[in-house]
Amino acid sequence: MKIAVIALALPMVLLLPACAATDNRAPGSAAAAAPGAQASLLAADGSARGDAKVTQAADGLHVLVRAQGLTPGMHAVHIHTTGNCTPPDFTSAGSHWNPAGRKHGRDNPDGMHMGDMPNMIAGADGSGEMEYVIHDAAIREGAAPLLDADGAAVVIHAQADDNKSDPAGNAGGRVACGVLSAG
Repeated sequence: MKIAVIALALPMVLLLPACAATDNRAPGSAAAAAPGAQASLLAADGSARGDAKVTQAADGLHVLVRAQGLTPGMHAVHIHTTGNCTPPDFTSAGSHWNPAGRKHGRDNPDGMHMGDMPNMIAGADGSGEMEYVIHDAAIREGAAPLLDADGAAVVIHAQADDNKSDPAGNAGGRVACGVLSAG
């Protein structure tokens, strides 16, 4: 009886590798990575203030900002329309990314800019983290890609965004900036 069970099971075991999913990629090639961009955030004096990563997914752009060396408390975080971070005030980054020409802020009935994101809380040690999804957005595709001819930047402001005042939410000066680059 044991021999009959083994004899029946053996052909099934031999067929399992044939049923496994096959990888049709060329040997040594990697799977296609999702489009993305990243930035090193710097203060006006050139000291490190963290990093930002943007990854494209089916639902939009997933943004992760990690910061350090900030004043404890709430800070506005925005994507700005120009990939240029000239100190000391970073105004070279332009205004908020706003391809649809809307008003500023989640609480503004005429809002919001695509570059408007939630406030980040910096703890007592000056570090903070913020994650957000910008829906219906893409790194390089579509009518209003994030990385257009003049690029884009991530900016951390000195104060919290009030989520309604146009054009920048009364967020105060720009304390950190990073140019987004594809990668």
